[in-house]
Order: sequence, then structure tokens, then C-alpha cells
Amino acid sequence: MTTTRRFFSAFSMAFAGFFLLMAFRPAPIQSPASTDVQPGTYAMDLSHSQVEFKVRHLGISTVKGRFTQAESTVTFGSAALSSMQVTATIDASSIFTGNDQRDEHLRSADFFEVETYPTITFESTGVSGAEDSEFQLMGNLTMHGVTQPVTMDVEFLGTATDPWGNTKVGFEAEAEINRKDFGLTWNQALEAGGLLVAETVTITLDVQAAKQ
Repeated sequence: MTTTRRFFSAFSMAFAGFFLLMAFRPAPIQSPASTDVQPGTYAMDLSHSQVEFKVRHLGISTVKGRFTQAESTVTFGSAALSSMQVTATIDASSIFTGNDQRDEHLRSADFFEVETYPTITFESTGVSGAEDSEFQLMGNLTMHGVTQPVTMDVEFLGTATDPWGNTKVGFEAEAEINRKDFGLTWNQALEAGGLLVAETVTITLDVQAAKQ
């Protein structure tokens, strides 16, 4: 075997060995976000949060949307999750479903009637089952001029510090409401039976908030 062939053979074996080593190398352990809660008031970071909803259409598919403008504060009176208090205000005109015609219809008097009712608000009234990271948050949701009690299933995702030294908390929440309870009654009957738009709406929140 020539010197050149021996060199490339040795190089190939070393290269293969390197990739075998990397393939079986244990993945680095990442520190999870802390589950401790620092008392204080946190403001929602909208650039890292989502206020979304989904509803059945024709009974066979789901239309999803979101509100692009919202603000919220989350307050912990103590280190316990049970001390959590939430207030939120959503700009109803910021509704976005990816279809301009549909969005204009949703802003009209058939639905949100945003010129008369420009905001949607939520104010929590209590917490239940907050012994661990999953619990229920009760509160009053005001939409289209109507206030109704709502219960949200919440998962607290923990506390973390961003690269700029800001203390952040994160959580996910979900609730189901009947839009007719808020006076959003517009619909169309289908020839085969049923309605064009379902009455049940699922609200989903992904929130990251910064300590003030």
C-alpha cells in the first residue's frame, strides 16, 4: 500500500470513529425552568405569547384564529401558585384568521361588533387545585358587552431568567365557551342539517410574562 493510500485509509478510519463517538455521546443535560414562583407582578411579553381560538366549520373542519394585540398582568401575592391573579385586555379588532373577508365579518355587528365593544377582558376570581403545576383558574370574561364566568385549565411551565436578566414566568391555558352566551349568535343553517359555525369555541393561551 502506498503512503498516500495508507494516509487516506487512516484518515477515513479516524473520521468514522469520530462520528461513531458523537453518535453515542450522551446528549447534554439542560436545566429545566424553575418551578419556584417569585412574588410580584408580571406583564405579558406579547412577542413570546399567543392568544388563540378555534371553532368547527361545517362540522367537518376547524377554523383557527388569534388576536394580535393584547395585554395582561399576572400577580403572585406569595410563592404559592394559589396566589395567582390575572387581568387581561384584548383588542377585539386585532382578530386574525388569515382571511381578510372573514376577519371583517367577525369585526362586524354579526359577531364582535368592535366599534361598540372594542375590547375583550378577563379578570380572575380564584384558583383551584394549585397543589402542583396544573390547576384551574376561575374568572369573569367580558365579550360583546356580556360578562360570564369562565374556568380555564392552566399549566404553569415555570420560572426562568432570560439573557438580559429578566425574570420570566410561562404558562399555557385553555377554556371552552359557548359564543351564544355572549350574544354572538350569527349562524346559517345547512341544507343537510346542522349549522355553518359551531357554538363551542376553544380558547388557548400561551403566555410568557416578565417580572416588573
